Amino acid sequence: MVLELHVWGPGFSLPSVDAQCLATIAYFSLAVPKDSWVLVASSDPTVSPTHELPALKNGSTWVSRFRNIVDYLRQYSEGAWDLDRNLSAHDRAENIAFSSFVESHAQALLDLSLYVTSQNYYNRTSPAYGAILQWPNQWILPPQLHAAAKTRTEPLGLSSLDLEATEEQRKRDHSAAVAAGRIPQNFISRPRETVSNLLGKSSQQHQFRLEALTGDLFVPLEELLDGKTHPSGQTPSSLDCLLVGYLSLALVPELPHPWLRDSMQRKAPRLSQYVERMRQEVYGTVNVSDAFNSGAGSSLPWQAPERASLASIGTSLLTSLADSTPILKDIRMNNRLREAVESPNAGLSQVESKAVSQYVQGQGKDILLSVATVVGGVAALVGYMAHTGIFSAAQEEEKKEKESEDFQPAMPESMSVADALGF
Repeated sequence: MVLELHVWGPGFSLPSVDAQCLATIAYFSLAVPKDSWVLVASSDPTVSPTHELPALKNGSTWVSRFRNIVDYLRQYSEGAWDLDRNLSAHDRAENIAFSSFVESHAQALLDLSLYVTSQNYYNRTSPAYGAILQWPNQWILPPQLHAAAKTRTEPLGLSSLDLEATEEQRKRDHSAAVAAGRIPQNFISRPRETVSNLLGKSSQQHQFRLEALTGDLFVPLEELLDGKTHPSGQTPSSLDCLLVGYLSLALVPELPHPWLRDSMQRKAPRLSQYVERMRQEVYGTVNVSDAFNSGAGSSLPWQAPERASLASIGTSLLTSLADSTPILKDIRMNNRLREAVESPNAGLSQVESKAVSQYVQGQGKDILLSVATVVGGVAALVGYMAHTGIFSAAQEEEKKEKESEDFQPAMPESMSVADALGF
């Protein structure tokens, strides 16, 4: 049976716009025979039961994310498709450590470069997603990915890269100053800043922080490659796939503000050359049209994704509506977490699985309690309003009846004929 690898579609001259997808594609290119798998640019997380890409489909079995897919391929092929099979115990431990290091540190920098940096997101990243997504996902998914990247990087304190947040904060400061009477009402706002200006004249603390973050990633990897063809020796391993997957998105995209690529080329020239060499080896030349036309001349085994049906379009709209509703959003997130924990590919120990299950159950009870509280409060409010309205109406009715009984119109006194005639 041919394996189906579902990924986010191509962009930036790469076979995918997502680092995990790129790493998984690299692994398949190096480990799995080309006639044993197809690459599907579905660009729709809902195709997988876990709502994640990359996702591997083998019959009725679905496996998501790079590490889980690698483990599945090793078991499925009985070790034949395991790039790490020849590593020693020491090299395997080092490989795992550096893999975790790359996934955590590189993802934060890619979030900052492709999503948080406003000029890069609106001019390159968002159009790249728009080119591979079908309606209505092209209007739904990019803002969700943008918001998620901003949330993940918020603790880094580099909000100056986000011009929207900076502009909103400036407007709030301006409104506060006007309200306090410190500046006149007709104060003319300054023109909108650019990322270059912000990085050039804003806080030097942000510049130092960016330099520290990029140095923390690139310098150790540059040292790891010293005198080696590959990080783990003379043959590629799963670490190579993660490196080429994540760092290709740092090196290849032509961005309006390429601060991440400039930093990589300046601090890690050997690493930059290595990524470029590996990229050509595992991806080849990428054309967006190949992904949607099952291009036979491509170096990757593309298979055209299915067109969206009316049912899938309706599901996308309903899912977006549910994810925008506070209580429904919490319920859906809790259900997804429970499904991920119960999945046989979760990779959790028995103790970890039990702890997370208890947490999920507690979250579910809290959500139900919140729903019950809201429903009870609304019911009490409606009951109070109905009771008050009925009681007031009854009182008003009694008051009107009493007034009508007390009111007796004055009857004219009897008059003589002479009085009536005016004599």
